[in-house]
Amino acid sequence: MTVTMKTSLTGKRLLCVATVLLAAAGAVGAQDIYKCTQGGQVAYTDHPCPGGNGELLHQADDTEVIDRYLRLGQDALAKRYAQSRHLEALYQQRVEVHQQAMAERSQRRADDAYTAEQRQQEAQQQALVDEAAERDRLQAENEALRQQNDEYQDQLNQPVYNAPPAYWGEPPDRSHHHDDHHPHRPPSANEPVFHPCKQLAGGRVQC
Repeated sequence: MTVTMKTSLTGKRLLCVATVLLAAAGAVGAQDIYKCTQGGQVAYTDHPCPGGNGELLHQADDTEVIDRYLRLGQDALAKRYAQSRHLEALYQQRVEVHQQAMAERSQRRADDAYTAEQRQQEAQQQALVDEAAERDRLQAENEALRQQNDEYQDQLNQPVYNAPPAYWGEPPDRSHHHDDHHPHRPPSANEPVFHPCKQLAGGRVQC
């Protein structure tokens, strides 16, 4: 990685750029950072400057190099680097740290997956509870409506007594009720006459 800029930049801005590069180097992995000046331009790079000129701003130590190889999955290169510098103990220690970090990440992923599964099951269970409650509510409403309908039908089927209407004077069509042995006596003007009535369904009366 190389970043090139003009030397006209102020020293403060150059320092800021160098700080950013150093932070990037720490995030990506262990690497050296060189400041090279050539042709009126300043370049920041992770490899030595041409001709050996330049300034080493950051030099990765052995721990950073081994950790970088391990993070990239290049275990063989990490081991070879350690053996070439007789750093077998450091290599073993960094391997254990790396394995522990991987185990922790794996455990966190498993915990997150378990938590997500538990939440999903709880949501499904709650949905079933809500569905059952809604079903019970609808059944209760239907039962109440059926009960009201039955009560209404009972009221309609109850017999209703209606007194027959009274007529003053001679009622119509009474001639067929005359009896030869008991001749009909016309009612007086002040005497009411009652007609027999028949009870019909629904509490109605026909006279």
